Amino acid sequence: MAVVSVSIDSIAAGGDGVGRSNGLVVFVPRTAPSDVVTAQISGKGHFARGALRSIVSPSPVRIEPSCPHYTRDNCGGCQLQHMTYESQLAAKQTIIRDSVQRIGKRIVDAPQIERSPKEWHYRTKLTLAMRRRGARWIAGLHPYDDPSRIFALSDCPITDRRVVAAWREVMEADAYFPDAKELRGSVRITSGGPTFVMIGGQSWAARDQFSAAVPSISAVWWEPAEDKPRRLLYDKRQDRDPSASFAQVNAEMAEILRSYVLDRARSFEPRTVIDAYSGAGHTAISLSEQGVRVTAVELDPDASAWSASKLAEPSRAIRARVEDALPGLLPADLVVLNPPRAGVDSRVTDTLEAEVGHLRGVIYVSCNPATLARDLSRLPSYRIESLRAFDMFPQTAHVETVCDLRPAGESA
Repeated sequence: MAVVSVSIDSIAAGGDGVGRSNGLVVFVPRTAPSDVVTAQISGKGHFARGALRSIVSPSPVRIEPSCPHYTRDNCGGCQLQHMTYESQLAAKQTIIRDSVQRIGKRIVDAPQIERSPKEWHYRTKLTLAMRRRGARWIAGLHPYDDPSRIFALSDCPITDRRVVAAWREVMEADAYFPDAKELRGSVRITSGGPTFVMIGGQSWAARDQFSAAVPSISAVWWEPAEDKPRRLLYDKRQDRDPSASFAQVNAEMAEILRSYVLDRARSFEPRTVIDAYSGAGHTAISLSEQGVRVTAVELDPDASAWSASKLAEPSRAIRARVEDALPGLLPADLVVLNPPRAGVDSRVTDTLEAEVGHLRGVIYVSCNPATLARDLSRLPSYRIESLRAFDMFPQTAHVETVCDLRPAGESA
């Protein structure tokens, strides 16, 4: 493998720096725009992946990372700790614009981006991999350059300290873990205290002993191996929100994003809304309280049941796959989409295209610029009214985007 000199021009969607060397496009992790580096490269054709060897000339936006794991263990949880926060924001704006233009075939400017209220200690949830090491277990993350390995995590400066403290309590109780070689676990902070989800294992004979050994944990779920149903072992909280289901990990930023989505939704003056991939239904509940008739569509049973219990009539919650349910729920004035990173099924965009004449618009909330752009390419009958970014995940390459779509035939 050759060692080449590379001048870094930009940051790619996954967080790697991108530069060129003798016509070859090179992706180099842990580099910053305007760095000049040497990298050991491998690859075929016009693209190569490089391993950083040395920094010949550092970028003015390069800084010393705050987390020892970032450099010592090549932690893959963060990708941009070596860059100033301002340059992280600029990189994410460019990632969104380039994705929408290159993949979505839409000409857009770099979107305005909302800063996170916190750059550090914002994560209220942390999922770790767990493996046996001798008689004990370790819990940690994967190095970005070796996903088969995990290192023991001592601290995580982007994570709420209460989450880290709860994880330490969990690991002190490792003698009572399920019978398995590998497990995963997830701690989340809720209004009723920290909750924990144990993932993996075929049997868990000592689960009662585990529960007794983690007194600060307010609720425990177990997701056995082989896709068996999730089980609630106990929940001591008064407000039993569906903590084992998906929720944004940056609570303050999530509230800013939700407020923006609600403002955009109200701009359509809708009487009927379909909230697809609705999660626990926070957006749907807010709209229903304002007199809008909302149908919240969510596959997760706990999240769907929670939203059903909170929605004001005649709004309702449906537990289903969006691609299966959407055709039978239209027409509606507005569709809100908030899919996982994989984006929406092609049947969803096909349905929205077929119904363009009966919809006032679509609000698409995305956590992946590439799949957002792909889905935009499948919606040629809609124009982009607005595009706004939200930095939900400082120090990482991830970013949330809200795209307001209106029928192309409408006047701008």
